[in-house]
Amino acid sequence: MVGILTELCISWLILWLVERKNLSILGLTPTGARVTQLLTGFAMSAACCAIFNASTVAFVNNNWIYNKQITTPSVMHSTWWVLKSVLFEELIFRGALLYIAIKRMGIAKGCYLSAACFGIYHWFSQNAFGNPVQMIFIFIITAVAGLMFAFSYGKTNSLYFPIGLHFGWNFVNIVIFSNGPLGNQLLTRLTDVHPQGSLSILIFLFQALALPLLTWWILGRIKSDTSVASPK
Repeated sequence: MVGILTELCISWLILWLVERKNLSILGLTPTGARVTQLLTGFAMSAACCAIFNASTVAFVNNNWIYNKQITTPSVMHSTWWVLKSVLFEELIFRGALLYIAIKRMGIAKGCYLSAACFGIYHWFSQNAFGNPVQMIFIFIITAVAGLMFAFSYGKTNSLYFPIGLHFGWNFVNIVIFSNGPLGNQLLTRLTDVHPQGSLSILIFLFQALALPLLTWWILGRIKSDTSVASPK
């Protein structure tokens, strides 16, 4: 929590020094529309992640089992860890720096830059640097997700929608399906068999594109807020 508070202070300082703005331009004040965007993003992302994880076992005679050793305090601790990690990344990649990039470069270039930085960041956070195949795979997945999060901020002028999208996927993937640095959580695989061939490619494409395409469709029905920058 100290890290997030520090990020907010640094974000305020950067915004004030560069743009003479305060944190309000990040759309942090809750409103009915923003809370709806948060919940919508969470529901969309959670559903897509659940379908993705189910598809990884449905065709290979595998299954998930409930982890009987998990406890309610453990789930709460894991959920809080995931939320903090999401807020930390959103404030870095979709916070003050993205706002400034959009103002100086336009929404498209600013969002592409943010997405590229988000993808490169995950090379290091997932210890993939030096493994070209893994680096390409991680960059595609995370950069596409980063682009989705960035445009979600640029279109809504608020962090609520990207936080909902980001938290929904990470919560389901890490806390429910135990894919991540926290180890076994609510559900664990009976075996570690993975789909192969064309089926593996289809599942990868779903993981990379299903939620972004759904998000683009939703954003197309949200009236643009031009207080950040006009698209270029």
